[in-house]
Amino acid sequence: MTKINGSDAMFQVLYDWGIDHVYGFPGGSFDSTMNAIHNWKNKIKFIEVRHEEAGSLAAAAEYKLTGKVGVSFGSAGPGAAHMFNGLYDSKFDKTPTVTIIANVPTSRQDIDFFQAFDENKWFTDVAVWSAQPKTAEQLPMLMDEAIRQAYARKGPAVLIVSKDLGWTKIEDNFRVNKDAMPEPNYPAPTSESVEEAVKLIKEAENPVIYFGNGAKDAGEELKEMSDKFKMPLLSSYLGKGVVEDAFPAYMGTIGRIGSKAPNDIQMHADLVVWVGNNSPFSVLWFNKNAKVIQIDTDPAKFGKRHAVNVSMLADSKKSLRALIDAGEAREESPLYKAAIADRENWDAWVDSFKDSKESPVRPEPIWDVINKEAADNAVFAIDVGNVNMDHVRHLKMHGDQKWTTSGLHATMGYGAPAALAAATVYPDREVWQLAGDGGFAMMNQELLTMARYNMHVLNVVFTNETLGYIQAEQEDESNQPLSGVIIPDNDWAKVAEGMNVKGVTVRTKEEFEAAVKEWKKMDGPMLIDIKYTHEMPYSTELNTLDDPAFVKKYQAEDLKPFSYFAEKYGLQADTATGASQHEEEPEEVEEEDASSGASQH
Repeated sequence: MTKINGSDAMFQVLYDWGIDHVYGFPGGSFDSTMNAIHNWKNKIKFIEVRHEEAGSLAAAAEYKLTGKVGVSFGSAGPGAAHMFNGLYDSKFDKTPTVTIIANVPTSRQDIDFFQAFDENKWFTDVAVWSAQPKTAEQLPMLMDEAIRQAYARKGPAVLIVSKDLGWTKIEDNFRVNKDAMPEPNYPAPTSESVEEAVKLIKEAENPVIYFGNGAKDAGEELKEMSDKFKMPLLSSYLGKGVVEDAFPAYMGTIGRIGSKAPNDIQMHADLVVWVGNNSPFSVLWFNKNAKVIQIDTDPAKFGKRHAVNVSMLADSKKSLRALIDAGEAREESPLYKAAIADRENWDAWVDSFKDSKESPVRPEPIWDVINKEAADNAVFAIDVGNVNMDHVRHLKMHGDQKWTTSGLHATMGYGAPAALAAATVYPDREVWQLAGDGGFAMMNQELLTMARYNMHVLNVVFTNETLGYIQAEQEDESNQPLSGVIIPDNDWAKVAEGMNVKGVTVRTKEEFEAAVKEWKKMDGPMLIDIKYTHEMPYSTELNTLDDPAFVKKYQAEDLKPFSYFAEKYGLQADTATGASQHEEEPEEVEEEDASSGASQH
């Protein structure tokens, strides 16, 4: 029987699973596996990031974009510690990833040696599965198990490899059986649940649909159901793109980062069809007396965010199809008419600024260029901060466009690693990194990686000299003096040039458009530093259009309060609760603590 090193046997498993690249940064404790990476260089590409956190975030982004497990690695000690942000992003967003962590040789463990500690304990909280092989023969079988567990448990699996085991010769006799892994096949809803749900839809006066990323394969059914039953579509942030933004009844995202219409109408619904959505902030939304039909494949999600009347433990696509086929078409409700008009008013207001000459430049002119110039199959890597707000409000997703961000973990610096992943798995697509100057500063060293591999990435940095998302919290939520949020202006174009990436600074819509067109004609990466407005995005948390100071601050003279549309279309509301008058007295519902200080996005 042929003998191979333990780490080579481990890489044979990765290859057999169809994994053709890994992200990481070498270290002395990882030398045996670095040797395997060298041996496998013609079959498995090594993407050498400049920081281990970038590797683990890239692996997470890869699954979010492709549905295929991402693999990253780090050395013992500091290399392992740097991996945690990516691992927690994977855990929070239920993203299958595999992380290989090096350890010192077995003879040097447990004796207070250089960079040595009990790594398995470190990863107990974050990993859905973690193991440290005791023999070299276990390396390939536990790598196979790590991949299976990551897919099965939808999160990060961690394999800890002692340096000496990677060098140890073992028999080359382990082969995976990945073809035995079935494709996801979630059940159809029961006939009883369909019957109960259809009855509630028929009886409701002002029903809505609230969907999340769990409905990602049901975009057509969501639109058909909205059309047939005249239900406005609302989503979580991670649900953006499931339905194209141009669909008239798609209001957008509820919450602080969303636009005005979804936040206006959510408290007026008397029935919510809740599809594949587990936003933690949804405990703050919808009247507590509203009836709920919840569709999910995870039993733990039912009733977690709102009291539920009908539970459908089933596939979202199959469930929506069953409801569409079984239910009777409805006329437009007052809420539906008011919602459509409210959205049209918002869209017209936003459009009115597309050619604004204000300086520093407003968001609308810049995002108008992005919408016009981005390819139909562009991939957007979105960092964390005010850029999430601009993205969800202004980017008009269409065609085969994809996007990714750090959702529930919301770690700043996500944009650059996600762009690396997108450029690696989609080398023939446009990749746009969209980041604020605060988030970009955290992972800007990955421009070196983009330059090294000549990745066709456009890095757009919105420089507004503040941690804008936190500034707005301090101003609007805690009403405190600004503290720690102001950051100095920086010449990011010059930084990019120093990292072998073409850099351009722009201050107008026309300059930005010219720079984008230049990037489209060139190979490799570019960075565009936009000197962006310091004004905060419209506050949907305050949303006080009856306050002249608020209207003046946001130039919102052309926006109408929702009460205008409610009155126009005969939507009767209880002014104390915002709920439709026909609703019953609310039941007592135990809900999560909403006063933790977390951003309401």
